Amino acid sequence: MNKSILDVLDHQVRWPPPIWLMRQAGRYLPEYRAVREKAGDFLKLCFTPELAAEVTLQPVRRFGFDAAILFSDILVIPYALGQPVRYSVGEGPQLDAIKDRSALARLKTEIDQETLAPVYETIRLVRQSLAAPVALLGFCGAPWTVASYMIAGHGTPDQAPARLFAYEDPDGFAALIDTLVDASAGYLIGQLQAGAEAVQIFDTWAGVLPAEEFGRWCIEPTQRIVAKVRAVVPAAKIIGFPRGVGAGLLRYVEQVPVDAVGLDWMVDLSFARDQIQWRMPVQGNLDPLVLVAGGAALDRAVDAVLEALGERPFIFNLGHGILPQTPIAHVERMLARVRGARS
Repeated sequence: MNKSILDVLDHQVRWPPPIWLMRQAGRYLPEYRAVREKAGDFLKLCFTPELAAEVTLQPVRRFGFDAAILFSDILVIPYALGQPVRYSVGEGPQLDAIKDRSALARLKTEIDQETLAPVYETIRLVRQSLAAPVALLGFCGAPWTVASYMIAGHGTPDQAPARLFAYEDPDGFAALIDTLVDASAGYLIGQLQAGAEAVQIFDTWAGVLPAEEFGRWCIEPTQRIVAKVRAVVPAAKIIGFPRGVGAGLLRYVEQVPVDAVGLDWMVDLSFARDQIQWRMPVQGNLDPLVLVAGGAALDRAVDAVLEALGERPFIFNLGHGILPQTPIAHVERMLARVRGARS
């Protein structure tokens, strides 16, 4: 049976469009919270294949999404490079910050694939359980976004520590990016060889970069990852997601040879339709907050996305991850709306 998301990545139009949600396995689901409590530690959840596979499958069972996305985290790459990573409830990830070039010496020169072996086993377990029409997606964080956490040691509003590092020591920063390009490519290749059918590269913080730095730290590293992955897996399907880049999105799709591009909720729909979608399939871009709001506002927003993007190859998704406070009933309403029902 054809998998609708893979059809779209092959530039086919499917109606209704296939749908999955970024962070669809998460805290808004009571079944996720139960497994998370059982695991105790977030990294233990990521690296315990039976638990991670269960969490990956939960939203597909509940909602019938057209894809499952691997449950993991973008920071498993620095962890597999030897940087300590900790998750504290209510505080987000905490890493031992890389404050200068000397701290780079503490990292491994190559990613530790043994550390990541449980992730690949999770993929194999999920593939065994997925119904035939449901695609399995893998992912990684883009080098710029991952580096921003590695340097600051935590999330920041504008990624100023990484930006300063890149300005003050561009050669040192480039060395870190080079390491992350190789690590990310190796990680994605491992996912695809384990059974992922497409992968997404999340550049969540691409939008904080000025134009020149956007080219150097976002576009060029992603180009290199795609080339390295396809040198080993020639038919690899890859989705790029550079969040918050505005008109820079056109530059991204012209220069990065991905199979589709994710649209954040700030992207104008007419711009996406007229400037982006004839070049490649698009994915997105419902505002996660309107999914929290629900009601008539949600209906209008869903209809606007479908009307603007539905006539060309398109995957329905949010413009970023689903928020923990999202009511399950609103997800159900959105799905019914996308799939043709009117509530």
